[in-house]
Amino acid sequence: MSELIIAIRRAEPTDAQDVYEIYSNPRAVWGTFQLPYPSLEEWKKRLGQPPEGAYLLVAQVEDAVVGMLGLHTFTGRPRRRHAAEIGMGVHDAWQGRGVGGALMQAAVDLADNWLNLRRLELQVFVDNEPAIRLYARFGFKVEGTLIDYGFRDGAYIDAFSMARLRPDIPARSTA
Repeated sequence: MSELIIAIRRAEPTDAQDVYEIYSNPRAVWGTFQLPYPSLEEWKKRLGQPPEGAYLLVAQVEDAVVGMLGLHTFTGRPRRRHAAEIGMGVHDAWQGRGVGGALMQAAVDLADNWLNLRRLELQVFVDNEPAIRLYARFGFKVEGTLIDYGFRDGAYIDAFSMARLRPDIPARSTA
């Protein structure tokens, strides 16, 4: 059996169909804060005109985009320029096969070695155990529980607020 090759690259407008398909899958939608039944036109717009400070990455296997990660910096907020927020989705058929890990590795590399970010943040539903394990593997820690944070499948659900502080920059003492 050959090794799975996952290429990470910047998202392009031509990826809209594949990204649309990712977020059309029930498990991918279940684990994110996206709504079901996405619009292909909306994905074309999002990928064609990303907001300032957004770094949209995709995971590609052969000719198919199978995962997407957005790293969103706070360019308009001077006191938050050291931080960014992450959101990610992986196609149902590719979950548990290393796609999320490859996307997270690329995001951490971009944040640490190119954008000089100190803090990465994300929110994850408390019952999304595979995602929580993945984030913990990359140094994310639960900072708190957000009660009734999202609405999914007809019910409110809590989410963890997780963050990763860049390990090579010491925290400033508050004492």
